[in-house]
Amino acid sequence: MGRAAPSRYLWISVCVLLFVHARSFYLPGVSPQEFKKGEALTVKVNKLTSTKTQLPYTFYSLDYCRPPKIVDSAENLGEVLRGDRIENSPYEFKMREPQMCNILCRKTLNAKTAKDFKEKIDDEYRVNMILDNLPLVVRIERTELRVYQQGFNVGVKGQYAGTKEQKHFIYNHLTFTVKYHQDKETGATRIVGFEVEPFSVKHAYEGEWSEKTTTLTTCNPHAKREVTSSESPQEVEDKNEVIFTYDVRFQDSEIKWASRWDTYLLMADDQIHWFSIVNSLMIVLFLSGMVAMIMLRTLYRDISKYNQLETQEEAQEETGWKLVHGDVFRPPANSDLLCVYAGTGVQFFGMTLITMIFALLGFLSPSNRGGLMTAMVLLWVFMGLFAGYSSARLYKMFKGTEWKKITLKTAFMFPATIFAVFFVLNALIWGQKSSGAVPFGTMFALVVLWFGISVPLVFVGSYVGFKKATIEDPVKTNKIPRQIPDQPWYMHPAFSILIGGILPFGAVFIELFFILTSIWLHQFYYIFGFLFIVFVILIVTCAEITIVLCYFQLCGEDYQWWWRSYLTSGSSALYLFLYAAFYFFTKLNITKPVSGALYFGYMLIGSYAFFVLTGTIGFYACFWFTRLIYSSVKID
Repeated sequence: MGRAAPSRYLWISVCVLLFVHARSFYLPGVSPQEFKKGEALTVKVNKLTSTKTQLPYTFYSLDYCRPPKIVDSAENLGEVLRGDRIENSPYEFKMREPQMCNILCRKTLNAKTAKDFKEKIDDEYRVNMILDNLPLVVRIERTELRVYQQGFNVGVKGQYAGTKEQKHFIYNHLTFTVKYHQDKETGATRIVGFEVEPFSVKHAYEGEWSEKTTTLTTCNPHAKREVTSSESPQEVEDKNEVIFTYDVRFQDSEIKWASRWDTYLLMADDQIHWFSIVNSLMIVLFLSGMVAMIMLRTLYRDISKYNQLETQEEAQEETGWKLVHGDVFRPPANSDLLCVYAGTGVQFFGMTLITMIFALLGFLSPSNRGGLMTAMVLLWVFMGLFAGYSSARLYKMFKGTEWKKITLKTAFMFPATIFAVFFVLNALIWGQKSSGAVPFGTMFALVVLWFGISVPLVFVGSYVGFKKATIEDPVKTNKIPRQIPDQPWYMHPAFSILIGGILPFGAVFIELFFILTSIWLHQFYYIFGFLFIVFVILIVTCAEITIVLCYFQLCGEDYQWWWRSYLTSGSSALYLFLYAAFYFFTKLNITKPVSGALYFGYMLIGSYAFFVLTGTIGFYACFWFTRLIYSSVKID
């Protein structure tokens, strides 16, 4: 009965969580939706975003026109964590029925609403909308190469009528272009594009105002110009009257529904990605050559020569890595902590690998909004099984006996650190009244995932791992530790660790630029094929640089390789964080202290996770290498 209780608790938690977050597994927009002429199209509004503040806000946090009732769309876990807030809108489209100068509503600004609009214009906020799961985009290049940007600016700040004073103008007239593709065989009409061109127009009308009967004298195609040359742009000031209008036009397109995201994801820098791959491959080939030379020439010669020695006296004349065979598998200091970090690294590695495989298969494309974040969270939770197993196996090899103690540390140390930093950052976002703050219900769901699924799975993995037979060392360990001779300066632990992290970082830093750009400049990232190749190169680079430096360390008769192997490749996280700081000061235009704290807080979390991932790869590569070479030596 006692053994069945944890299992029952685990399955109850799983069922409850799957029921609560069942919509997290729904892949929106994966099947085409067909529309008939005159059929109503649902336009939804999403968050307001800014690359200057990194703080999203809901669309209706500004005094825009509202529908009779605001209805929130069902959002998955990833969308909530990203700060998406999808709601209905007052815009009314009908398929293939163009509309000219539709009046949405009239607003009279007061001091507060005018201030809100001015602040959002100063911070360069953009309005995001969605039609048939396609994001609203603005074409920013008028050449043959179409380049788009998500959303349109709330407004613009500039001079007007020759004055030197900077004024704020709101984009109150929107010209929408809905692109559709009509299948000649079936006659099905599907939406393949959603674009907008914003204008600032100070509308005029005659007589008394009525939304149903009033005709605007300013709403015609010739009056819509850029704000800087417009005869009457709409200024944002207290007590100003703002009339929101929109046009809708439909454009036939040769783009098929299956390829409708290709235009949005078109990038002109594929050559840079290929340069990144070639650069990384050169590093891998260099390291592979060194490893091959060590393994095939030096080690093979050393092992053959050592095994041919007939007397113990002759063996003692040998120097280098053979002499430390009696100490090389001596448990390191803080071995419990090493077990915890190794297990956590296995958990993170499994999550990353499976996430990338799903992305390659198309399940986590940008059309599945929030899918990437949802998959990462859920996979992290279920990979707890492997974290517990790995840490327990290593712990038992180090002659540990309190497996429950190491299990608790594995289940709580890394997640608690991340959750604490995330909680502080979320409090900062909540203090700014941003929609990016994770609601209490979602925080509770994350805690349930952690305590209800992840922790029990870590215990299950640890129990299974600890029941396995102990990993036997290939050589016996001496009772008295051998004295380590003085090392040359270039083999000092701090120096070799810092040098070891350069090459793994060098293999990924070009692709890292695109990842940071997609996160902090709100651009699409979709080239998961490149990313997967870079990830494989990262694995090989971490393994090879750690093996090379571990071999040099053992040749210097320094047998304390356990922690150094972890820190050698893990130190690449330090360079990642330094590069993030460089990116912040050179590519971003963040000025608010809260936004800067958010950036460095999240990048600290990312760097910490990268340290655990790369450190674990290097550690297990060195662990395999040392067992391989010492199992090849005949020792009585």
